[in-house]
Formats: sequence, C-alpha cells, structure tokens
Amino acid sequence: HLTGALRQTIPVDLIESSIPVTNWGDAQARAVAEGAVTLLLASLKSLRPRMQRIAVGDWRPTDDFRAGMLNRLDLGIYGCGFIGRCFIDMVRPFGPTLRVFDPYIDAVPEGCERVPDLETLFDLSHTVAIHAGLSPETEGTVTAQLLARLPEGGMLINTGRGAIVDQEALFAELETGRLRAGLDVLRPPEELPADHPARSWPNLILTAHSLSQPFPKTYDAADAFEPMHHICLDNLRRHVEGESLRFKMDRRRYDLST
Repeated sequence: HLTGALRQTIPVDLIESSIPVTNWGDAQARAVAEGAVTLLLASLKSLRPRMQRIAVGDWRPTDDFRAGMLNRLDLGIYGCGFIGRCFIDMVRPFGPTLRVFDPYIDAVPEGCERVPDLETLFDLSHTVAIHAGLSPETEGTVTAQLLARLPEGGMLINTGRGAIVDQEALFAELETGRLRAGLDVLRPPEELPADHPARSWPNLILTAHSLSQPFPKTYDAADAFEPMHHICLDNLRRHVEGESLRFKMDRRRYDLST
C-alpha cells in the first residue's frame, strides 16, 4: 500500500504481477478539492492585492481592481477523477457554468458539459482548474497557445502537478498582468528562488504544495489516523479476510496516475 504517487517507487512489472498494489484512492480528494476552491475564490475576489493595499494604508481598491462571482462563471475542469469530481460537487451550488475535459472517463458529472479537447475548454472558459494527474500524456499540455485563449483577467488554478503547465509561459502572462493564477504546485523542484519576482506579483497566489495538509494533530490515540490511514488499514483487513481490495492499482490506473 502506498499513498499517492507510485511511479518513483513501484515498477509497472509489479503492477502486472500477482502481487496486489493499492493506493490511497480518494483519501485526499476532499482536502485537495477544498484547497482548489480556496484558491479559486481568493483569486476571483483578488484577495491578495486587496490585502496588500489595505496593509500599506490604502482603504479603497484601485480603478483597475478585478473581482467577480462564481455564479455563471465559465469554469473549465481539466481532469475529472476523484479530486475533480469532489471539486465539482463543492462549486456546483455557487452556480458556475461547468465544462469538463477528460478523455478517460465514460461520462461527466451531472450538470457539466463535456468538451472534446483542451482548445475548446480554454476557448469557452474564463477560469480553468487543473485536476489531471501527471503522465506522459498530460505533461506540458497547458501551453502558451492555450493560455492565450483565456480572456483578459482569466484565471488558472492548479492543485494537480506543476509540470502539466508550461510555467515560463504562464509566468510571462502573469508578469504582464493579463491573467491571474492560484498555484499550489509548481514545476519541480517547486520552490522559487528567494528573489524571484513572481513571489511578489499581486495577481498570483502561491501556497507551496500545502493546501491539502490536515489540521495540525497531536497524534494522540483519538486523532492519530487520517483518511489514507483508514483506507490502508481497511485494505489490510480485506486482504487477510479474503475480501476484494479498494483502490487496487491496475495498468490503466497506473498509466493515468502521477
């Protein structure tokens, strides 16, 4: 049993052997999706520049201040696995127009429109939230050309993997102020140099791959276990008792996973 990513530890030969491998399945879905909603709302409301301006003594926003509502927002979802579906469930009550690109699912969630490709997704979206796993098929797929399809003031939210996005192209858009972004992840090695100008851009929120962290625990007996631990223990029990395992990793899931 492993947590999330498998490729660095488990070879595909083991996946195709008789030894069962499971991962944490949907254990982190709510935490990551909640983090994505946090970034979405904070970026949409332009909280960072408002807070910065108030902190230096200016009470009113500037004339070019951007803010908006989720209601009727054209919101594109790139990737609709456990986390993407949980994210959709969380934002649906706010009333956005939801469009989904994921060629590996049979059907999209209720109330969503399926689009055939990323070009269409970006053409029809004001904001795109990335929930795809990192694989050879997804790496670098959010290109400069796709980012250019977003409208003035459009947003990119990424709680998936930084390597899915052409980071230099995104930073070029952010530096001009044309787009906004909320990024929990960056291209490896993730951390920006201390003097990198992106750290101070008002239209960029960086959260350093920390939005899915649980509330701090003392790890006393009463609170020692998180959802991933419960899944692991349940699968160990299932294995011992001869029951089917949850979130068993097969070649198809392996190829689509980070």
